[in-house]
Amino acid sequence: MAAGPGALTAMFKIDLSPLRGSPQYRRLYIAGLFSALGGQATYVATAYQLRQLTHSTLEVGALGLVELMPLLFFGLYGGVIADRWDRRRVIIASEVILMVATALLVVNSFIHHPSVLAIFVLDAFIVASGSVQTPSISAMNQLLVPHEKQRASAQLNVLRGTAMSILGPALGGLLAVLVGPGWAYVFNLVTFVFSISLLFTLAKVATTNDRRESQTALMREGVRYARTRPDVVGTYLVDLLAMTLAYPVVMLPFVAAHFHETYALSLLYCALPGGAFLATLTMSWTHRVHRLGKGLVFAAAGWGVGIAIFGYSSTLWLVFLGLAAAGAADAFSASFRQTMWNQSIPPEIRGRMGGLEMISYALGPMAGQFRAGAMAAWTTLRFSLTFGGLACTGSIGAVAVALPSLWRFDSRTDRHVLEVQALRASESDEATQTGEWP
Repeated sequence: MAAGPGALTAMFKIDLSPLRGSPQYRRLYIAGLFSALGGQATYVATAYQLRQLTHSTLEVGALGLVELMPLLFFGLYGGVIADRWDRRRVIIASEVILMVATALLVVNSFIHHPSVLAIFVLDAFIVASGSVQTPSISAMNQLLVPHEKQRASAQLNVLRGTAMSILGPALGGLLAVLVGPGWAYVFNLVTFVFSISLLFTLAKVATTNDRRESQTALMREGVRYARTRPDVVGTYLVDLLAMTLAYPVVMLPFVAAHFHETYALSLLYCALPGGAFLATLTMSWTHRVHRLGKGLVFAAAGWGVGIAIFGYSSTLWLVFLGLAAAGAADAFSASFRQTMWNQSIPPEIRGRMGGLEMISYALGPMAGQFRAGAMAAWTTLRFSLTFGGLACTGSIGAVAVALPSLWRFDSRTDRHVLEVQALRASESDEATQTGEWP
């Protein structure tokens, strides 16, 4: 009996050493927590306000189309910027632009006749700025955390993301419904005060690229590097296929309508992030997983199976469990992907690959929403969701067969991991310069 509590404690143990060991990473992490909390609240409030103003599902859904071009263009451009300029300044400048755009949302919300066009334009600015910022954050995370702690850092990032995806929408939705969407934007402004204050305390992290190189040359170099890394490209394909074929969120209101329980929709909205959050609390066992490629493939395939169970089931508890299992699988997948990226991609090109990463995991849900809705309209809701989940699992298996380097990836023996490890050990990175790591 004595071993029971100990085993349970070990299972729920979270490795906080990256936060304890690096004050710079800790500040960036907490700043990201505030930014994600406010951003999620604004995301919900924007959709709610558009519904209030237009009463049109088409116009609310059009937000995804408005976000597409800024995401694609500025995601790639942001990767080049991250490898060419001071990443600290890029992150701070992007955060300030996000704050200004949110302030304008506040102004627009409190005028007598809020402008729908202004919401679309400001949403595009928010997506563009976030797309520029994300690759620099990914590159900074790699440099501020020692090579051997990248797995723990990835799991902490997943934990933060899942927690904020629960708290942010809950707070944003509550404020939007009770006192109006403008106050959800005001809440986001308050979070920016904390995030920007923390970001200003970060030290400058120099880049290794020649600033005289053209942006086109840097972009081409990034593409050439991606061609040499089919294992990394495979991680992008896995996530893109999983989200495109089996992204269920847009269909949740339609699924909930099949049940008599008044709490069905709220329960379903909590299932994915709830399953992911529980998974992040039990990730200690994954530190023994070195074949990250196989881990990623199995986790992504598990996402598809969970969505198929969710789509096919006709009882609410089984629908919920299918979604929760899919959320847990997605959390494991995200942890394996981030660990692979930060342990095997050289720092000088990390930003550009980060731009491709962001496009792969952000584009999929947009395409997935359209696929799920269109197939449901052509066939049935159950067929659309069940087929999507099974097609996801099958396509993930096809990627593993087509890209054997992804399937064989082992963090103990992979050549790229060993090269980056040696590079990190020989160079004086930011954490070592400031004496933050003992």
